[in-house]
Amino acid sequence: MESEKYTEKLAKYTLYAAVFCLIAVLCWYLKDVLVYILTAVVISLMARPITTILRKIKIRGKQMPDWLSALIALLLLIGGILTIATMIIPIIGSIAKGISMASIEKAATQISAPLENLNEFLRTSFPALGADFKIETSIFNELHNLLDVSIFSSVLGSAASIISSVGVGLFSVVFISFFFTKDESLFGKMIGAIVPDRHEENATAAISDIGQLLSRYFSGVVVEMIGVALLNFLGLFFITRLGFNAAIGIAFLTGLLNIIPYVGPLIGGVLGTILAIIVKYSSITPIGLNVGFGWFVLILVAIFCFTQLVDNILYQPIIYSSSIKAKPLEIFIVLLIAGHIAGPLGMIIAIPSYTVARVIAFRFFSDIKAIKRLENK
Repeated sequence: MESEKYTEKLAKYTLYAAVFCLIAVLCWYLKDVLVYILTAVVISLMARPITTILRKIKIRGKQMPDWLSALIALLLLIGGILTIATMIIPIIGSIAKGISMASIEKAATQISAPLENLNEFLRTSFPALGADFKIETSIFNELHNLLDVSIFSSVLGSAASIISSVGVGLFSVVFISFFFTKDESLFGKMIGAIVPDRHEENATAAISDIGQLLSRYFSGVVVEMIGVALLNFLGLFFITRLGFNAAIGIAFLTGLLNIIPYVGPLIGGVLGTILAIIVKYSSITPIGLNVGFGWFVLILVAIFCFTQLVDNILYQPIIYSSSIKAKPLEIFIVLLIAGHIAGPLGMIIAIPSYTVARVIAFRFFSDIKAIKRLENK
């Protein structure tokens, strides 16, 4: 009798394993379709706050139809992204084109005097660097290679060819996003249809919770990016007086890099400082605040540090702690693990992934002691 029960359990678990492997193979084979669906889910979550506002609008006592609110929300979202891209990309391109080798050498020459003591210390401490080593020349050469016009043009050309080749994918994402935005419970219904009946209620509730949390998170990240870019723009434009194009281009890059938790702000601050120095000291006409090199660098560092201070005190607690209902230490550990496993990309997707896993754990495994403690912390 016990042998028969053991055989039945073995057969059941074997069947489960076979079904799991089959699903994994299908997911891998249809990975492009899954990427389209997940991208559409993210877009619909970002559009959800807009549709919520639109559905509150009543004309002659009648509420706006769901299809119309979804269409307007997607048009506003996509239109906003395209507008920002068409404004910022040419500005960044003009900055990159302005950084020629001659202008970099000019900038290096102008700031070589304030850095001479540092260069002398480095040459003395590290003889392998050579007698002609200059840190400013090395940095500017590397940055020139990074922002070389031909590389920049090739990247844009590659991006254009990629966009044209994935036209079907873009259309698919927009098309699916429309239906997910129109019916916010559609994705939950799709998941509920493939899970066992006894788990369908929990699965639908989990999808609803995940949707609400991620919608607030993605909206908060966009607000954070705009807030960081705006503060840096105001500082660069009104304090350092770099000019509108240079200020908004550098500020946009810092805001975009700020999406990467912890590491992104540091990279953005360093890159923004270097770009601002190059713009000021490589310009043919006088530009920027009329102060010495050391004071100019200190002002740049102060601007970026002030922005990050506002971000850490105001933006991040609202976005990370309030939107996904997790403690700062909990988030830090998750980001640390994700960064160690997958680098910056892992840190970007860490919080959304952890939010999904956290909600599923609370819904399906709340009887486990560790998860119960995490839920009741």
